[in-house]
Amino acid sequence: MGFMTPLAQAAVVLCIALVSVVLMSTLLALRKTALRADSVLQQVEREIRPMVSQLESLTDELRELSKNANEEMRRLSAVVAHVEDISLKASKVVGTMVALTRFGQYAGVIAGVKKGVDVFVRRLQAKQP
Repeated sequence: MGFMTPLAQAAVVLCIALVSVVLMSTLLALRKTALRADSVLQQVEREIRPMVSQLESLTDELRELSKNANEEMRRLSAVVAHVEDISLKASKVVGTMVALTRFGQYAGVIAGVKKGVDVFVRRLQAKQP
């Protein structure tokens, strides 16, 4: 029972040979794939390097633009605060002018009434003998 017939031995040898051939062809295909992958990776690396430096340059420019925009926003905020102060003062001046104008109107009415009373009193005095 421990011995194999020559036909069984031939079948085992044939199977080992077929498996070896398939394994060799698979290894060769893997080698070709690895070589292709290596060349593709080298090409990608050659193309990515300039892109990375351009991206770094763009990032620096964006950082500078952001910094400038922040400075401009601070300046604009200061200008808006200054305009707000001026507007507040102008509204106070306008309020004072309105009050003075009303006072002027009242003073005019009072002066007119006084003048009218004076004229009335003079006429009354002129009519009396």
